Amino acid sequence: MPKREDYQLRPMTEYDLETVLNWRNSERIRANMYTDHIINWEEHQAWYKKIKDDSTSKYLICEFQGQAIGLVSFTDIDLKNRRCCWGFYVGQDKLQAGNGNCLGFISIEYIFESPNIRKVCSEVLDFNEKSKNLHRKLGFKQEGCFEKHMYKNNEYQDVICLALFREDWLINKSNLSKIVFRDR
Repeated sequence: MPKREDYQLRPMTEYDLETVLNWRNSERIRANMYTDHIINWEEHQAWYKKIKDDSTSKYLICEFQGQAIGLVSFTDIDLKNRRCCWGFYVGQDKLQAGNGNCLGFISIEYIFESPNIRKVCSEVLDFNEKSKNLHRKLGFKQEGCFEKHMYKNNEYQDVICLALFREDWLINKSNLSKIVFRDR
């Protein structure tokens, strides 16, 4: 069973670029992303150069027992309004069930440890049931829907807009930890 201490987040570094590119170009990840073309090395390096010193974003690697398993991003960090956007994926496949829940939990825990963030926003393609379920489990509530917003799979797809407020997270965090990490 997963334990909280088995998971950690650390800043993404240049050392992680090859791994992240492999994850990002996998069919399993691309199928649920806005941008779904195969990303080449030069494009990936340009993206990293753009984001590495961007004060409005944080890209973190999630590790399980010291092994990189996924990517977490907090973007559009707005300190005036104390909100940000969140994205994530478990890149490693063939892992035990529950790693997505654990990654989600520690990510939200991480961002709400900052007193500067009171709201986390997220967008999910409507067909991505797994991601919508994880968001609901973490306490996100739907705030809206961008209808026929993204052209994917030869048709326009709806995008679900979700949000989680710090105060709601703090109310549910302890019970959620017991479920996610099987704490007893």
